[in-house]
Amino acid sequence: MSALIDIVALALVLAGALLCLIASIGLLRLGDVPSRLHAATKPQVLGLLLIATAIALTARSWTTLAMLAPVVLIQLATAPLSAHMAGRQAYRNGRIDADSLIVDELADERDRG
Repeated sequence: MSALIDIVALALVLAGALLCLIASIGLLRLGDVPSRLHAATKPQVLGLLLIATAIALTARSWTTLAMLAPVVLIQLATAPLSAHMAGRQAYRNGRIDADSLIVDELADERDRG
């Protein structure tokens, strides 16, 4: 049973590392701000979640789980919030092409100043 858990943990670490690599490649390759924000938040958070799950599986202790829980919860809370704030600031500074947006909900606010 221990070997099976180690194999599952290894698969989770590899999948998490691959997602983190994909996120970093996306940051380098994608050109516009919304695409970069998508690449920075979605795979990165899932990669961290997979790696934290692998650590919890291999450690098999409540103290490790107690240390990993705040890391995962803070990451889940701050990644979308920081991406939203960065995207909104990029929109206000004119770094996002408004013509490429399907729905522009901030146009009225931008026009007001």
